[in-house]
Amino acid sequence: MQYLHAVSLVVPDYDAAIAFYCGQLGWQLAENIDQGRKRWVRILPPGADQGSLILARAEGPDQQAAIGNQFGGRVGLFLATDDFTRDHAAMLAQGVTFEEDPRFEPYGTVAVWRDPFGNRWDLIQFA
Repeated sequence: MQYLHAVSLVVPDYDAAIAFYCGQLGWQLAENIDQGRKRWVRILPPGADQGSLILARAEGPDQQAAIGNQFGGRVGLFLATDDFTRDHAAMLAQGVTFEEDPRFEPYGTVAVWRDPFGNRWDLIQFA
């Protein structure tokens, strides 16, 4: 068996990213291990038991330049939900910036949002 365990997301600061994802959005801080000059920080969306995000603090100008543009300006992260209306409303209440109103596609209900670091996400409830 194989599965995608995690995806790394380059952020400017561990604590700012933890504050947004775990504080504002209510994600679970699964691991936060000090490794000296860096940390192993793994977070999971509410109710998830796999499919985590590794928060990686940018080091050096190349990594700093990639913050918010890791996917070349495209949506590169997809947050699936079992209740789009609930989660969309909760995210709006927490100050999350949506780029568009929810739209209905053949595959489900979706809306693009950005995290505070410029990364574009889809909030999606599959049909």
